[in-house]
Amino acid sequence: MKSSLKILVTILILQISFGCSSKKEEQTKLKEERKEMTAAKILGNPNYLAISYGGYREKSRDVQPTIPQLKEDLKLMYAMGIRIIRTYNVQPELPHASNILEAISQLKKEDSTFEMYVMLGAWIDCLNAWTELTPDHEIESAQNIGEIGRAVALANKYPDIVKVIAVGNEAMIRWATSYFVRPKVILKWVNHLQNLKKDGKLSKDLWVTCSDDFASWGGGDPSYRVKELEEIIKAVDYVSMHTYAYHNTHYNPEFWKVPSQEKGLSDIEKIDHSMIRALNFAKTQYNEVSAYVKSIDSTKTIHIGETGWATVSSGHYGLNGSRATDEYKQGQYYKHLRNWTNKEGISCFYFEAFDEQWKDKHNAKGSENHFGLFTLKGEAKFPIWNLVDNGTFKGLKRNGNAIIKTFGGDKDALMKDVLVPNTEYQR
Repeated sequence: MKSSLKILVTILILQISFGCSSKKEEQTKLKEERKEMTAAKILGNPNYLAISYGGYREKSRDVQPTIPQLKEDLKLMYAMGIRIIRTYNVQPELPHASNILEAISQLKKEDSTFEMYVMLGAWIDCLNAWTELTPDHEIESAQNIGEIGRAVALANKYPDIVKVIAVGNEAMIRWATSYFVRPKVILKWVNHLQNLKKDGKLSKDLWVTCSDDFASWGGGDPSYRVKELEEIIKAVDYVSMHTYAYHNTHYNPEFWKVPSQEKGLSDIEKIDHSMIRALNFAKTQYNEVSAYVKSIDSTKTIHIGETGWATVSSGHYGLNGSRATDEYKQGQYYKHLRNWTNKEGISCFYFEAFDEQWKDKHNAKGSENHFGLFTLKGEAKFPIWNLVDNGTFKGLKRNGNAIIKTFGGDKDALMKDVLVPNTEYQR
């Protein structure tokens, strides 16, 4: 009897030891695989959904989200399949991006299966940007060198997380009158980062881009098609373009208006058709950029750095404007967009994960505050109601609140805000 017991104990010990060894080997293998994940493998991969992320909850960015708050948000995004997020600046007084990287690092240590990567933005300005002085678009701001330096430092500190550095955000588009720069400035910093890679001072696998409006990439106005832009296209590892059908429902509304052949359709059919046209508008801008970029460098891929749809507007896009704004239309745009980009191998950094109220702090109903897929309280908007239904966010919270659906999940109540595009709208 004692002999049999000894044999049984020995077998159990061997099984436990083997199990522990197998688990360690599996974790080591997983870590090695994660180390090998590069921008080249992530971008365009439908298993690595992308999104733009700002975790600000208050009306001023002076109130920085805490590491625990950022970890809350990261867990929510991870649950919905997001694997790469975009940030916008690394300014010393706004440690948002560095805190996000630290939060991701902590989550990875707490859970070896947690996986999240970052497209790290370095903000680029012209001289006198955001001051009472007249912006000088011919000269760059002295702050740019520090911004690039901080981005490099963070990329080297977190090489397992930072996979892309983006030089500037809408920094070349001329309607950004407060701060835009000439393409030569972007080219200078892109080349600087590429040289650091060549010199071994940045990972050779790190990708460098700039993220700008489709027109800035030569997709529309030919005046943007200058020699410096051609050089930028050759220098970047890929092109990150922005496209906003939502804003164009006001600025270029012809595609948005109900055509004569659809006058006899029901209201919901008119709305659904309008959202197909919105998707086609984005596709057209993408194809225009692609055609121009490929004519300069046929090897370059094009991904979408920003596109989105707001759910509240007191301005151009609401009741007396284009009537583009509501959660149903956001849901349609999000669905169509993900289906298209996933099928075509295009990464889409959808704008954005969460509502942020600092962007138009004096107007609570300003559309810029309401592009999120989640409200400030953490309610899931219509595009992701299905994720609440299937338990994706079970046990997760934002600001202490469990994740529930907007409108209490009552679609009839939601649809009361949904209007047919304003065909008679004159901007």
